[in-house]
This record gives sequence, C-alpha cells and structure tokens, in this order.
Amino acid sequence: MTTPMIIGMVVMMTFGLVDTFFIGMLGTQELAAISFTFPVTFTVISLNIGLGIGTSAVIAKLLGAGKQNQAKETASGALMLTMLMAVVLALVGVFTIDPIFRLMGADDSLLTFIREYMVVWYGAGIFLSIPMVGNSVLRAAGDTKTPSIVMATSGVINVILDPILIFGFGPISGMGIQGAALATLIAWALAVVYILYILAIQRQLVEPRLLSWQELKRSSGDILKIGLPAAGANMLTPISTGVVTAIVAGYGPFAVAAWGVGGRLESIASIVVLSLSMSLPPFISQNLGANKLERISEAFSVCAKFVLLWQALIFILIALLSKMIADIFTSEPEVVTIIVLFLVIVPLGYGFQGLTILANSSFNAMHMPMSALLLNIIRLFVFIVPFAFIGSYYFDLVGLFWGAVAANVIIGCIAFIWFKKVLKTHMAVENMKRELI
Repeated sequence: MTTPMIIGMVVMMTFGLVDTFFIGMLGTQELAAISFTFPVTFTVISLNIGLGIGTSAVIAKLLGAGKQNQAKETASGALMLTMLMAVVLALVGVFTIDPIFRLMGADDSLLTFIREYMVVWYGAGIFLSIPMVGNSVLRAAGDTKTPSIVMATSGVINVILDPILIFGFGPISGMGIQGAALATLIAWALAVVYILYILAIQRQLVEPRLLSWQELKRSSGDILKIGLPAAGANMLTPISTGVVTAIVAGYGPFAVAAWGVGGRLESIASIVVLSLSMSLPPFISQNLGANKLERISEAFSVCAKFVLLWQALIFILIALLSKMIADIFTSEPEVVTIIVLFLVIVPLGYGFQGLTILANSSFNAMHMPMSALLLNIIRLFVFIVPFAFIGSYYFDLVGLFWGAVAANVIIGCIAFIWFKKVLKTHMAVENMKRELI
C-alpha cells in the first residue's frame, strides 16, 4: 500500500521543489516571501489533511465491518463538508493577509509579493480540498495507486505551467510570483474533475448527487469527531512553524530564504514517512473494525523500526550532498551557507520525528483523535518551539537547528512508548471480553 504513495509523493514534492527553484530565479526577496507563506498555506492544507484522516478512519472501519452502503454515504458527506469548510477558510484568509504576515515578521517590501501570491493561492486551496479528501476515500478502500496518480499528475501540470506563468511565454506575459500560485490553482482544478469522475462513476464509492441536509449531518458527525481534532493537530504545525519562522526572521531575509528551502527539502526527505502515515491508518482502522489488534501492533512496530533506519540513511546522504543541494537553489553565498548548516544538523532528528508522525496517524486510525491532538501539542509547544527559542537565544541559528533535533528525539521516544502502551491496554481489554464470553 505504501509503495504507490511513495512514488506519487516523490513526483509531487519534487515538483514542489521545482516550484521553489523557479521562484528563487526571481530573486532573494521573492524566495523569502514564498518562505513566509509556507506556514499559512500548510494551515489550509492541514484542514484538508485532518478531514481526510477522519474520512479515512471512519470509512475504513465501516468497510472492515462490512457496512458498504453506510461507507458510501459517509464518503459523499465528507466531500461536501470539506468544500464548505475550504471556502470559509479561503474567505477568512484573503481578508487577513496583512495582519497575519506582519505578525510573522514580514516587512512592507515582502508583503507586496506575499499578497500577489496568497490572493490566488487561497482560490487554489478550495480546489485542493476535494482531491485530498477524495484520495482519503480511495485509501480507505485499499487503493493507494489512484491517489498517487492524482498527486503525480497534478504535480506534472503544475511544473509545466510554472515557467510559462512565472516568466511568460509567447503571448502570455510573465506574472512573477503570482504565476506560481495560478499554476497550482489550474492543476488542482483539473484534479477535482478527475477525482470526482473516479469516485462517483468509475468506482461508485460516493453518491453521484448532493446529500440532503439530514444525510449530511448524519454522515459527517463521525468524521468531524476525528477530523476536527486531527485538523487542529495539523494546524498547530504551521502555527509553530510560523513562530519559529519569526525567530529566524530576526537573522534577516537570507536566513528566512534558507529556512524556506530547508523546509521544502525536509518534505522530500520525509516522503517515505509521510507515505507510511497515509497507508498505515486505513490498515489499522480496517483491522480495528475486524478486531485484529495483534496485526496492528505488528504493523506499527515494523514501520517504526524501518523509519529509524531509513531516515538515518537519508541523513547521511543529505549531509554528504549538502553543498551541492544548496547551490541548486541559490547563488547567494550567505543563503548557501545557512542551507548547508541546516542540512548537516536538522535531518539528524528526522527518524524520531517519523515516530511521532506514525504515532499521531495511528492514534487517529484507532479513533483516538484527542490523544493525537495532545501528542502534537506536546511536540510543538513543549519541545519544538521552546527548544528552538532557547537554542537560538544562546547559540544563534546553530542553536536553533540543534534545538529542533533534540526536541524531535525526545518527543519521538515519548510517542512510540505512548502508542504501544495504549495498544497493549486495548488488547488486554479485548482478551478479558473473550474470556467472559
């Protein structure tokens, strides 16, 4: 289940890096501006991720229990609910661009570029919501290949349109940083058409109609119970990233530009972990519905061991190639130096960060969203932000980077032990029930 997800995410995130590369060609100001937008755009994406997690957990459990018709109605409700919430979030976002980015430390010169990008990107966020949740429906049914195709195709369209809309081509005038946002909007608008066709007509996993108000309330209730805490947990990540970005902004635009590149590279380096975090939950939820807890325990342990080993290898590779990677994104010596510094320190904690990601998604799959939310709160606001602040206060950027590593190691160990203990308790309860029967 994970392999197709890895392929799809490699393609999509590689094109995300290409997007950053093209924007970097416009100048350091534009690169710094796009770096400021990452926490905010990920907030919108986090809502979709959260609703997707709730959708996948509920539908997979229903399918594991053999309730296909109820699963179909729930999938339809999830798509409608997601679209409504995405529209509301986009409207709020457009009218709060200036205060949010000023709070993060953006000055007037950067705000000009940020406005150009975000006004269009918020529109793209509406189109993004349907494919993301639609992919969760497919994964809940055990299909990870089609979501990978959707992600990869959108990425290809985006990267083809990027240079055309950013720099111009023939009769099309270059739009600069706004062209990158428009390329994203067009790519995801096409993805909406494709995913709805697959779900409603080809696979018949959703109703080919709008649900009534009563049906929508009935189908979306369980999704919101898991999806809202999951969305909240995911939204905390960009909030904390925004706080850390504000700390980094104190070191100037070069540092922010380098931090933004490092964040994109972190996504690439974590592709396998992120893929596992999307394929493991449907597996857990289906086995939860079928009451096969031993398989859940075995799967989680195998994934955890693999993630630690894999991310250790990724760290070695990134550290060895750090200078080459930095030179790809910028020719500014100051930015290159900071990117290299980031790459030889921060990825050391990616394996333990992976344990936290797996535990978080597994809690949601077990229908324990509040545990996932609490884990994320502890990770971000007890460890990541305080450690980054303390590290930067005493040792500047180097201290900030090492603070992130220390925080990820500690919370990763806590997350693994916590989930295994919860699972052990569930298994003990089920064994007692069997003995009583």
